[in-house]
Amino acid sequence: MTTASDASHHSSLGSGISALHAKWGWIVALGVVYLIAGFVALGSMVMATVASVIVVGAMMIVAGVTEVIGAFQLKSWGKFLIWALLGVLYIIAGFLTFQNPLLAAVVLTLFLGAALLASGAVRLYLAFSMKRESPWGWVALSGVITLLLGLLIVARWPVNSVYILGLFLGIDLIMAGAGWISLGFALKRRGQASHQQLDARPS
Repeated sequence: MTTASDASHHSSLGSGISALHAKWGWIVALGVVYLIAGFVALGSMVMATVASVIVVGAMMIVAGVTEVIGAFQLKSWGKFLIWALLGVLYIIAGFLTFQNPLLAAVVLTLFLGAALLASGAVRLYLAFSMKRESPWGWVALSGVITLLLGLLIVARWPVNSVYILGLFLGIDLIMAGAGWISLGFALKRRGQASHQQLDARPS
């Protein structure tokens, strides 16, 4: 049985989707901007690496300030000191990242390679532990690819630290841009289909 709240929820959801249909062009334009930024990042991976490191540094400063502010909300001195210390360390690390982004890129690249190695190993373990289930092969394949990627990064470290983060940033921007463009055109098709259905209804 449909209640008044359910009906209002569906109507608001439908109006939101209709509004997105009308904005499909802006969504496609956003995807194009992402694509252009991704190709620019791939064309200048060193600068993209520096930019990504600076973004990470800014996020660390914001996180550190947030933790310091949160520390003053704690009543226990022990917890206050731990939270405040962590926040200060985040802030210091963020400012050090701004001062020497290439050194920060070396550290972040090593962390990235280690994270990929750990993720690939975990995926392989999960794949072999779920052999009776159908998608285990794809999980194993993704684990092998992730593991190999981590090995390539660690094997070439620290020489590759000047471009690896920029490469990942460029690929991520291109994938995000392609996703936004496909979403925009899908909204356009749905909007045209809904208009055709409204026009086909008898008056």
